[in-house]
Amino acid sequence: MTRSIAFHSIAFQGRPGAYSDLACRTASPGLRTIPCEGFEDVIEMVREGRADLAMLPCENSLAGRVPDIHHLLPESGLYVIGEHFQRVEHCLLAPKGARLSDVRRVHSHAVALGQVRRLLRELHLEPVVEADTAGSAALVAEWNRREDAAIASSLAAEIYGLEILRRNVEDAAHNTTRFYVMAARPETPPPDAVSVMTTFVFRVRNVPAALYKALGGFATNGVNMTRLESYMLNGQFAATQFLCDVEGHPEQSALRNALEELSFFSREVRVLGVYPTAPARKG
Repeated sequence: MTRSIAFHSIAFQGRPGAYSDLACRTASPGLRTIPCEGFEDVIEMVREGRADLAMLPCENSLAGRVPDIHHLLPESGLYVIGEHFQRVEHCLLAPKGARLSDVRRVHSHAVALGQVRRLLRELHLEPVVEADTAGSAALVAEWNRREDAAIASSLAAEIYGLEILRRNVEDAAHNTTRFYVMAARPETPPPDAVSVMTTFVFRVRNVPAALYKALGGFATNGVNMTRLESYMLNGQFAATQFLCDVEGHPEQSALRNALEELSFFSREVRVLGVYPTAPARKG
């Protein structure tokens, strides 16, 4: 991903070896990766200048949207400057010298365990829920018991000195997580750039058919909307905000006209970022 500013570090939520860590290293090789406890901590690292970029997951092809991200983005003060698609390739990890026949229990995050049911049935393994995938790998390495294994990334195996007994043990080969790459300042491509995404939030007016009318401009102007998520604000059923991704640049006529029509029927439209599409989207 070409950028006009030199970046040196990127923060993510999770422990070293987490899939978000792998996403950082894949999308931005050479940058120092900084693990953080929670998504808010990732955002704060960038806001305070202790990290240049944030890698935040927004949706997964199996699990759907990532909870809390849609609430955090609009108030983060950060800008989306890129996107990254990371294949989730689960590996069965065990201490050095362990064999498949030795393993009795498999530790991992609940979501990860739910994505390897075929393996659990085949090997008659007991699933044990832990806080996260990389943390499970760290525990298995610490215990050093041949009967305990973990479901985690190949990066976690490398970091914690574990052996990969099997690769790609996930049930669904299309398991992919999409990430927003965020920074303290926008990195907006020029108006004539091709293959551009725009992310924005909006709130429609509380009138009949407001959402239908607000979104009509995207259809009439031929703008492709790739994501539309709704969520309540402050627990109020009448106060709904939408997070949206569309193809195009706000200064290009099609998207400019669509956003103008959206603004007419909305109480607020706020662009969170304009950025190049990821190579995976073009494939």
